[in-house]
Amino acid sequence: MFSIDTLKNDLKNKMEKAIDVLKHDFTGLRTGRASTNLLDAIKVNAYGSETPLNQVASLSVPDARTISVSVWDKGLLDSVMKAITESDLGLNPQNDSTLIRIPLPALNEERRKELVKTAHGYAENAKTAVRNIRRDGMDTLKKAEKDKEISEDEQKRFEIQIQDLTDASTKSIDDMVSKKEIDIMAV
Repeated sequence: MFSIDTLKNDLKNKMEKAIDVLKHDFTGLRTGRASTNLLDAIKVNAYGSETPLNQVASLSVPDARTISVSVWDKGLLDSVMKAITESDLGLNPQNDSTLIRIPLPALNEERRKELVKTAHGYAENAKTAVRNIRRDGMDTLKKAEKDKEISEDEQKRFEIQIQDLTDASTKSIDDMVSKKEIDIMAV
C-alpha cells in the first residue's frame, strides 16, 4: 500500500544526506584558519593500503595558522609527508623527525576566488542530488497514480509537497554556500 508519509520521510532523509555531504565537502575548503578537517581527505599509504591520515596520526591545531600531525608509527613519517605534499591542498609540511608541522600561508585573492568557485561546484552537485531525489519521488507518485493506489488529485497535492521539500533543501544549500563564500573571502 502506498504511503505519502513514508515517501516524504524517505525523500527528506535522502535530501538531508545530500546536504550532509555538502557540509563535509565544505570542511575541506580552507578559509584562512587552520582546521584539522582540512586534512580529512588525505589518504596515507600505510601497511599496504590507503588509510585515512587521522587513523595513523593525531591531528591538532596549536595556533590559527598551523596544523600539527603526530604520527604514531614513526616508520610512516615519510609516507605521511608524501601524502600531504601530493594532496591538491597546496600545503608544504615541515618534518622535525617527531612531529610534522603544516604552516598555512595566507590566502591570496586569486586562491580565494578559486575556493569560492569550488564551493559553488560542491553546492551545485548537492542541488543536482536533491533534484534527482525529487525526480525519483515524482516517478513514485506517477506510478502510484497509474496503479490506482492514489487519485490524480492526490498525486498533484503530493507533488506540491515534494516540491516544497525540494525548495527548502535548495534554500538550505544556497544559504550554506553563501556563508562559506563569506568565510573564504573574509580577510
